[in-house]
Amino acid sequence: MRYTFPHDLLEAQAAWYATYRRLADPSAGQAGATAYRRRLQQLSVRIAAHPYWTTPAGSTPGARMALKELARGGRA
Repeated sequence: MRYTFPHDLLEAQAAWYATYRRLADPSAGQAGATAYRRRLQQLSVRIAAHPYWTTPAGSTPGARMALKELARGGRA
């Protein structure tokens, strides 16, 4: 199935992955790691609470997986 995601939702998911990669970088240091964890929490809330998930198109588990794939650079 093909999904059309709102720009802000796709942007938030892509930012989540970018932040996660930065957190995984050992050169981030402890202070950086704390900031990245906080940012991941903020992005997670923004993604999970997005109104798109209450629409018929967003109400399936496939939509969440497609968003993740698309945000990682794949095609959904």
